[in-house]
Amino acid sequence: MRRFGLIIFVAILAVIPLIPGLSVFWITLLDNIGLAALVAMGLVLLTGVGGLTSFGQAAFCGFGAYTSAVLTTRFGFDPWATLPAALAVTGLAAVVLGLVTVRLSGHFLPLGTIAWGISLYYLFGKIELLGRHDGVSGVPPLSIFGWSLIEPQAVYYVIWGFVVLAAIATTNLLDSRTGRAIRALRGGRVAAEAFGIEPARVKLLVFVYAALLAGLSGWLYAHVQRAVNPTPFGVNAGIEYLFMAVVGGAGQVWGALVGASLVILLKDALQRVVPFLFGTSAQYETIVFGVLLVAILQFAREGLWPRIVALFPEPPPPAVDRDAAPLAARAKAATQPLLAVAEARKTFGGLVAVNDVSFQVKRGEIVALIGPNGAGKSTTFNLITGVLDITAGDVTFAGQPIGGQRPQTIAGLGIARSFQHVKLLPDMSVLDNVALGAHLRGKAGFIQGLLRLDRAEEKRLIAEAARQIARVGLAEHMHKPAGSLALGQQRIVEIARALCLDPDLLLLDEPAAGLRHLEKAALSELLRHLRSQGVSVLLVEHDMGFVMNLTDHIVVLDFGTKIAEGPPAAIKQNPAVLAAYLGAPE
Repeated sequence: MRRFGLIIFVAILAVIPLIPGLSVFWITLLDNIGLAALVAMGLVLLTGVGGLTSFGQAAFCGFGAYTSAVLTTRFGFDPWATLPAALAVTGLAAVVLGLVTVRLSGHFLPLGTIAWGISLYYLFGKIELLGRHDGVSGVPPLSIFGWSLIEPQAVYYVIWGFVVLAAIATTNLLDSRTGRAIRALRGGRVAAEAFGIEPARVKLLVFVYAALLAGLSGWLYAHVQRAVNPTPFGVNAGIEYLFMAVVGGAGQVWGALVGASLVILLKDALQRVVPFLFGTSAQYETIVFGVLLVAILQFAREGLWPRIVALFPEPPPPAVDRDAAPLAARAKAATQPLLAVAEARKTFGGLVAVNDVSFQVKRGEIVALIGPNGAGKSTTFNLITGVLDITAGDVTFAGQPIGGQRPQTIAGLGIARSFQHVKLLPDMSVLDNVALGAHLRGKAGFIQGLLRLDRAEEKRLIAEAARQIARVGLAEHMHKPAGSLALGQQRIVEIARALCLDPDLLLLDEPAAGLRHLEKAALSELLRHLRSQGVSVLLVEHDMGFVMNLTDHIVVLDFGTKIAEGPPAAIKQNPAVLAAYLGAPE
């Protein structure tokens, strides 16, 4: 169905210039929409999907436009031969700026993009080679087999051909292992790293890709307008591009076309209608434009594309190839103990959060870490998984020291975890959320995803996710948005995601919280089954009935210090534990 819709869309695009009586003005407007849609599409990926707000994309258009303009006018290059150079220069600039920018977070990130957007705008106007503020004129038009594409109707097909190809490639990318990693950025650094994702690398990757789409738009712009100056590459233009992405539907690839069309058509209409109604004494059209955009966003806060899609029957969810070959199983380490924590200590300034704690987890054993709130249980989890650096002591896994290692490295060794506060991507399906857990078990990268060369591996990753969802009893919820599930079900989804890593050691932070009695019984049965298969489990839990009936060994913490450990029967009778946590009779 999606392929059929794409064919219809391309057919309509092809016919538009052939409509009798359609003026050059409207074709020119459509050309401008296509150029803007390329930039907005990059922002959909960068901001709408990856959560990285950028106001400086117009500057990347400038890199592409100026590179081609200088090479063609000063050095006699053929316009088509300058495309690789324009993309290379844009990509290099994006890498340099991205290495600094993507390390920022919160409000510092958009402020950073505004800062370098303004700087580059004024830089373009100061360089002699670029013609200063006068720019570069006499840029030759594109040509194909000697046919000059100087007319708007002729270059129309080139612009929209690139737009369609970019939309297909971007859609392919989002429907891939790399695309899920980009989506995971919205869930926060800690969760992404726990699956083996490199957030800094993924942020830089999506930043550069969005810049390349803007550079492509700039390259086309130079040969359509046949003159380049700094004016179209300032922060104001960058803000408009961001408006297009948001109004069309942040996170919606085809929404970029809707947003670009709306903003450009609306601006053109207002520039003709508002002066006629109110006169030319002031720029009332700018005021009306702002008011209308706010009204549109109030009407469709998720953008216009989701509203458009909602008018049509919802397509069936993609089929899961249940016959896909299973992913290679992890070679299980025979080392005993599997996990050893020795004199682990973590301080935050003068606060000792974990005070020289030692314990072990053997293969095929379920160990509970219990204690009152603030006892240091989650901090201990974070020391084991590399979220926090250990102050002193040692943590070894399968005989290998892991204290101070990166979370991605630790995940690659076979340690998976869930979180005290559920860290799922609520708008993504349960299936895609769980597939994130198998990230390290795939190899396909950015280019394979972009060109859809990863289909065989992708089928195996999705099939593995489906198997784990069925394993935890949530098969009927597989295609639902994860945020639509109850809290207890979301915790089970996190366990399925962790199991996708094929772990040797499973760390579960309050897995029974929010579960009903029968759900807790099913979770206990699942954990016992995992234990019988050689998977070790270390869990933090406050439900003592759940803990006592399930675990082989219990470690008790109080104010960061281990006060007891042993089998459940002994812990129930331990005076120190009764006084500190379980409670003693009056």
